[in-house]
Amino acid sequence: MWIEPNERKVERIQFLNENGKLIGSMPEVSDEELVSLYKWMVLARVFDQRALKLQRQGRIGTYAPLSGQEAAQIGSASALAPQDWIYPSYREGAACFVHGFPMKNFFLYTMGHLSGSDAEGAHVFPVQIIIAAQCLHAVGGAWASKYKKENSVSVAYLGDGGTSEGDFHEAMNFAGVYQLPMVFFVQNNQWAISVPVGKQTSSKTIVQKALAYGMAGVQVDGNDVLAVYMTMKQALDRARKGEPVLIEAVTYRQGPHTTADDPTKYRDGSDVETWLAKDPLKRIKLFLFEKGIWNEALEEQEYAKAEHTVSEAFEQAVNTPKSNVKELFDLVYEQKSSQLAEQQQSLASEEVWK
Repeated sequence: MWIEPNERKVERIQFLNENGKLIGSMPEVSDEELVSLYKWMVLARVFDQRALKLQRQGRIGTYAPLSGQEAAQIGSASALAPQDWIYPSYREGAACFVHGFPMKNFFLYTMGHLSGSDAEGAHVFPVQIIIAAQCLHAVGGAWASKYKKENSVSVAYLGDGGTSEGDFHEAMNFAGVYQLPMVFFVQNNQWAISVPVGKQTSSKTIVQKALAYGMAGVQVDGNDVLAVYMTMKQALDRARKGEPVLIEAVTYRQGPHTTADDPTKYRDGSDVETWLAKDPLKRIKLFLFEKGIWNEALEEQEYAKAEHTVSEAFEQAVNTPKSNVKELFDLVYEQKSSQLAEQQQSLASEEVWK
């Protein structure tokens, strides 16, 4: 029997509609968990807005905004266990913060400081700029975890554009063949810089690519933090049993690809407005208000707290002594090779870093 392209129907998981109304029955999530998810989303939004302003002021380098993707990142990262690993691209600041990565260090990273990649004990790999390369690293980590019989899952975060890269497909194939504890979390934010998802793949969905690699897949409303959280919990349970999973979180990048990009050159304003109406913070906020576990006083208090947290993290970064060339040689390998030591000594004799 012929298998026709795109004949398989994909049903998107959703618990909250755009107006914060519950669809179907309420999953087993406590009020405390709901409030925690929203607080993290508020912090992520405040951080993102501040980072954009700082970049425009020339106080940090190029930055990739995450506004619009808070539910996808916070919901998924909040489901992780402490021993699980995150392999991020350049837009996953929110997910990294939830998993313990210091905000101060993220600011240092944007300033070009060498310690900006120091996770300080958090299970977060350094930011990967090369598109989808983190998928290969995550598979390596998952394979090591399986070999050592650890109870950890490796999660590779990427965008829809990353699914066009060979590294993504090689990693998917490897994870499927060796049944690794692995979750591929694709944030389909509709645009890979100026290329729309419709020109990124001819598949109706990204999640159906899981079929080719013998793994489970699920599509979730990436602006519904409740749906993302519950879906990720289920995915992690499967991954711990050696069943790799592909998740497609359908969301939207509200701002530019990076601060070096002008989205007005390629995006239609009406399309942006349509997605802004689906804002992930608005959705969960309305739900919390209706449940009676959140109010305007708490809202104002939380935003003030988030502003303070971000300001404090930035001040810590600004007051951190600048890194120098000498440190480069100490951060390549755990044990410095003779060649590196020779290069370091050579530069020292030339007084490069004095």
